Amino acid sequence: MVLNWIWVGFFIIAFVIALVKLIFWGDFDVFPAMMDSTFSSSKTAFEISLGLTGVLSLWLGIMKIGEKGGVVNVLAKLLSPIFTKLFPDIPKGHPVTGSIFMNIAANMLGLDNAATPLGLKAMEQLQDLNQKKDTASNPMIMFLVLNTSGLTLIPISILVYRAQMGAAQPTDIFIPILLATFFSTIAGITITSIFQKINLFNRTILLTLGGAALVVAGVIWGFGQMDSILMNKVSTSAANIMLMMIIIAFILAGVRKKINVYDAFIDGAKEGFTTAVRIIPYLVAILVGIGVFRASGAMDMLIDGIKYGVEACGGNTDFVGALPTALMKPLSGSGARGMMVDAMTTYGADSFVGRLSCIFQGSTDTTFYILAVYFGSVGIVKTRHAVACGLLADLAGIIAAIAIAYLFFG
Repeated sequence: MVLNWIWVGFFIIAFVIALVKLIFWGDFDVFPAMMDSTFSSSKTAFEISLGLTGVLSLWLGIMKIGEKGGVVNVLAKLLSPIFTKLFPDIPKGHPVTGSIFMNIAANMLGLDNAATPLGLKAMEQLQDLNQKKDTASNPMIMFLVLNTSGLTLIPISILVYRAQMGAAQPTDIFIPILLATFFSTIAGITITSIFQKINLFNRTILLTLGGAALVVAGVIWGFGQMDSILMNKVSTSAANIMLMMIIIAFILAGVRKKINVYDAFIDGAKEGFTTAVRIIPYLVAILVGIGVFRASGAMDMLIDGIKYGVEACGGNTDFVGALPTALMKPLSGSGARGMMVDAMTTYGADSFVGRLSCIFQGSTDTTFYILAVYFGSVGIVKTRHAVACGLLADLAGIIAAIAIAYLFFG
């Protein structure tokens, strides 16, 4: 419903602004520009979706190998000590734990379409444990905040979009996204724990989160000692090495389990084509809406307004062009994806704005969409502190993304 009104709003606002420009300024080019944008945006959306097919097939195939090879189970065992502390109301050994782990693992790999079914399954199992069927339980809220905070290890779809948009090094935003999503997730866990009175000062949580924070601080410090050229080379190399290591690890895990790795890959890869086709209408819709909105001059007016406010406060305004992606992300993943693609199209995939929009896209998730789908699937109507925790985590991710983008690319 939210996306519906946003999409309608794009056209109505664009039409009104274009009409005003025509009547009061005699701008006869604005309406032809808006119509041209509908055709060009539709073509761009289809070309991007078509280009996604191969890479989606690749990664969904690799993910299937990892699933059958037991990688997800290994990850579950590694995360078990920290998750039992964050979900104290879930009985030890309950099946929902495995579903939560698999959902988080899919999110970490940036496979949104694979994560959603697992998340819905986990929510159904959490509802079985819920005493008040119309009210969100503490484990439900913590689970959703972990989703909305956007914890991502491999932002596959973003890397693919950057490649499609002609980025010289599509993986150069890998490390920045990893850092930004870490801060968003830490903020989400901390805020939710405060609401739920979870003791964050126990040994397991302190060691896990503290250790992770030290690693991230070390990464930031290390990159801070490099010049921009060396920083880009190191982060890109590290990203590519990690991606290749994950592929090899998944394949070796499948071989070790004596599964037919090739058949497993084919089973997963088949989903890649249907996934790519399925997103075409959504991408066409949002890119056309954004294209019309921008062609009318409305986007420039919005950006100029924010830029003026930042300048009045004495701040640097380089980041303003990427803000539409950040503002759209809590509302709609497809909407934010469209904003990200539009930013790379307008400013360039390797521009500061283009890169920052990608970091925004990877640093948080679609808070309202996730809340609506996950809670709606089990009939939850009283969300308690879920919205507040999710949005505060989003804000932390946005602030972190801006700071990290300036560190790496400013």
